[in-house]
Amino acid sequence: MSNNSLLKTGIIGTTIAAVCCFTPILVILFGVVGLSALVGYLDIVLFPALGIFIAITFYALWKRRSRRIA
Repeated sequence: MSNNSLLKTGIIGTTIAAVCCFTPILVILFGVVGLSALVGYLDIVLFPALGIFIAITFYALWKRRSRRIA
C-alpha cells in the first residue's frame, strides 16, 4: 500500500469513526432499523477502531516525514 493511500485510509477512517463516536448518528440509525439493543455495544467496537485509524494516520505521516528527510 502506498503512503498516499495509507494516509487517505487513515484520515477517512478516523473521520468516520469520530463522527460515529461523538454524535448519535449510529444510535438514531440503529433505532430506525430496529437494532437499538446493539447500541450499548457500539463503544466496544468504535473506540478501538478510532484508535487504530488514528495510529494508521500517524504512521503514514511519520513515513512521509522520514521519507522527506532522507
